[in-house]
Amino acid sequence: MTTHTVATRDKWLEARLDLLAAEKDLTRRGDEVARLRQRLPWVRIDKTYVFDIEAGSKTLKDLFEGRSQLMVYHFMFGPDYKAGCASCSAIADGFNGIFVHLENHDVAFTAVSRAPLAKLQAFKQRMGWTFPWASSIGGDFNYDFNVSITEQQQRQGGYEYNYARGTHAMDAKTVPPVVAQNAAMAGTEPIAYVRERPGMSTFVMEDGVIYHIYSTYARGLDGLWSMYQWLDRAPKGRNEMGVWWRHHDRYGHD
Repeated sequence: MTTHTVATRDKWLEARLDLLAAEKDLTRRGDEVARLRQRLPWVRIDKTYVFDIEAGSKTLKDLFEGRSQLMVYHFMFGPDYKAGCASCSAIADGFNGIFVHLENHDVAFTAVSRAPLAKLQAFKQRMGWTFPWASSIGGDFNYDFNVSITEQQQRQGGYEYNYARGTHAMDAKTVPPVVAQNAAMAGTEPIAYVRERPGMSTFVMEDGVIYHIYSTYARGLDGLWSMYQWLDRAPKGRNEMGVWWRHHDRYGHD
């Protein structure tokens, strides 16, 4: 027998209307936070960033593809990975249906990772994705936007992520089991896995000048992780005990 509260339809409706008021308040608050994002000051980018894409070598300006806005998903796929991060992959499963709408609303979109382009293309084909994906290998883009750290920073500390300064060194002994599990799914060692971090950044171009507008990391990406938007409305919610998700073609294989 269930231990959850059971009520009549009338009692349920009373509770549901209370929840509806809270949901509407959350929606209005979300609208206000979106306006705060749009009011952030702009930071001019004068540095030239170069990426490898299927069409060849392209600059950050080229990634706009003639549009005024650019959104970048910082996908965890380091040079040592054999597959993309399973968490980033779960988020990216929602990109195929979204990016075409963005592109038709003056917003260019691309994922960016440090892995070589050939690795990205092979994994993209395996997953059945069609969204743009660029390699930033050999450049500073990931480091400048705080989604990758160097081996020296890993040994000594002194890196930034999610607007906080990391001062402690990392080694294989300090990696939590959940990180080791994610690293195994990516086919790399945990210490190499954590040199990459997830995030999202937005840019705008006016009169040929590019400006950085916004970046978010960690739980700031929850809103982009579409399966969580569904689970948050499921009877048992996220109902998580560790990392339960897999690459979408690996369920039932391990």
